[in-house]
Amino acid sequence: MTHRRAFLQFLAGSPLLAGAGWIPDVLAQTPTPTERAFARATASAAEALDVFDMQTVASRTIPPAHWGYMMSGVDGETTLRANEQAYAEYQLRVRRFVDVSRIDLGVELFGTKYNSPIVISPVGGQRSFHVDGELAVARAAKTRGQLQILSTSTSTGVEQVIEARGAPVWFQLYTTTRPDITVKLVKRAEAAGCPVVAVTVDRAAGRNMETATRFLRIDNRVCTSCHGPTGSDRGGRPMFDGIDMEEGTDMTSPSLTWDFVKRLKDMTKMKVLIKGLETREDAVLALKHGADGIIVSNHGGRAQDTGRGTLEALVEIVPAVRGRVPVIVDGGVRRGSDVLKALALGANAVGIGRPYIWGLGAFGEAGVDRVLAILNAELRIAMGGVGARTLKEITPVAIMRRK
Repeated sequence: MTHRRAFLQFLAGSPLLAGAGWIPDVLAQTPTPTERAFARATASAAEALDVFDMQTVASRTIPPAHWGYMMSGVDGETTLRANEQAYAEYQLRVRRFVDVSRIDLGVELFGTKYNSPIVISPVGGQRSFHVDGELAVARAAKTRGQLQILSTSTSTGVEQVIEARGAPVWFQLYTTTRPDITVKLVKRAEAAGCPVVAVTVDRAAGRNMETATRFLRIDNRVCTSCHGPTGSDRGGRPMFDGIDMEEGTDMTSPSLTWDFVKRLKDMTKMKVLIKGLETREDAVLALKHGADGIIVSNHGGRAQDTGRGTLEALVEIVPAVRGRVPVIVDGGVRRGSDVLKALALGANAVGIGRPYIWGLGAFGEAGVDRVLAILNAELRIAMGGVGARTLKEITPVAIMRRK
């Protein structure tokens, strides 16, 4: 019932819906003094104290259908909740009398150094959340010196995003059901300067996004008012410009097998990561077939409703990999302490999705920058608490499982 309560709360708090008469008056309640105080306290990106402040503002500024799509899980959304809840199962073990006057969040991935292990995970169609979309995110990533991974479904071309980032980004690949399109996408990303391609493999079976559908039912505007051809181009997919997307072409292929990893490596010099693995068996097979890295992910709880958080999957994948390739995990990260827990369990870096989209929807580039600043500051505090001055000093003894 959590997702339905959140749905009703959104309806009650959304001026877009209440003002348009799309919900019963009984739901459009007058904000309480506490709610008004919180709203006033987040009048700008700089005033946000945590990522949830950004969520509150974004819920009022992002169009309802777009908000519902971004917030939705699948089926009963047990996986969506499990991603966050898994972090609560671990506690930090604090240490004292350690000189933590200097703490370094830096990480190196495939020979490139970044200022933080917090990775901006791929989210499609970011102009659906703010007019500057991926460019705003790229500029914030540039300011903070953090890794950005760009979705195949980007609403801004990879070339423009790299220009705004001022450095290469990684490219997330949807293979589609046509090999010729896959080749064109990969070649374009490589020509643009992407050093890494992360092929997503967790969407092969389709999905049932109930929350997204509920929001679509209440946001009854004509779609072309937001998405071309007569409206704006927010819904465009520029990575497919010049490609004939014939009828029946899907973004994901249900027929992929492990042989695809070799074919992908044969067509590009980019490092090849597999995004969407959740078991030790698949991690072993990924390495066997030549993968250069693994992203432990369940699409933010938007693939299958397994009821299992990605942190739980990380625990079995890390021992299987044995440090041979980088392992990144995403899903459910809301605090810097969550990042520390994932690193302590063996992740090399940790991805975020919804939090930076909340920042984007709330305040554009300034919102994304503030989300990164908040999470980095929280991570730095957590590292100081456990006596870790560098990421290498974050070891399993920094945390313990809740009894």
